[in-house]
Amino acid sequence: MSYPHYRDVLDLHQGRATSDGDGVRLTRLIGGPGLERFDPFLMLDAFDSVDARDYLGGFPAHPHRGFETVTLMLEGRMRHEDHLGNRGLLVPGGVQWMTAAGGIVHSEMPEQEQGRLFGFQLWLNLPAADKLGPASYRDFAPEEIPQLTSARGVGVRVIAGRFREGEQEQAGAVQRPHTEPQLYQLDFPAGACLMPELPRGHNVLLHVFAGELTVRGQRDRSIQAGQLARLTDGDSLHLTSANGARALLIAGKPLGEPIVQYGPFVMNSREQIEQALADYRSGRFG
Repeated sequence: MSYPHYRDVLDLHQGRATSDGDGVRLTRLIGGPGLERFDPFLMLDAFDSVDARDYLGGFPAHPHRGFETVTLMLEGRMRHEDHLGNRGLLVPGGVQWMTAAGGIVHSEMPEQEQGRLFGFQLWLNLPAADKLGPASYRDFAPEEIPQLTSARGVGVRVIAGRFREGEQEQAGAVQRPHTEPQLYQLDFPAGACLMPELPRGHNVLLHVFAGELTVRGQRDRSIQAGQLARLTDGDSLHLTSANGARALLIAGKPLGEPIVQYGPFVMNSREQIEQALADYRSGRFG
């Protein structure tokens, strides 16, 4: 008889306070040294403030090359503009998926002067073969994100990949062939549990942003609000919440390629970073 190999908590990350853009206050949950541990994910930032001084400066025009950004807005409004002529407005529940690839220059500016601005931005790496491909941009309105209620009462918004639990299955708004990202927003009522099926070999991250979740496996481990857990490999994941919780569940197939980052450029070698800088400075971007 074979027994399930549960995913356990490998380590916990609290995040660190930082700022970006024109002084926007953030919590950086992943990003910095040791990016290979999170492959194919490069960075996860949370922004959450009711003080407009923390976010009014926004993110004026700046470049990216070599990866994708996924922005999830939970509260507040943010305007996107880029050098390709794209414009979009992120509203509560909306998602922006931007493929920087060969290069894009964009701005992200709040369209509010008071109230709460709350959301996340995830950076997803691109394989070497796609790093200099065409840039693209897509806004998803809240109603365009598939959602369901699991058999045990958990609300699931399927932003990317394909959610599976038992007989339930739901394709997400975005599919990517190489990194196969799975990105779910989860809302646990008190006493609920969830056992999603995730591909073996994928790196899995779980960020709790409200309440508390327990990962039940070979050893139970609680994750508090504000913490991000990196999980072990396995073929089963069992999540429970005694009093309710909200979380992001993120999984992806590692690329296993060299990662060289310089600010908003993520390539495979130092020479490619130098070329990105030269292209940007000379106006040959994208």
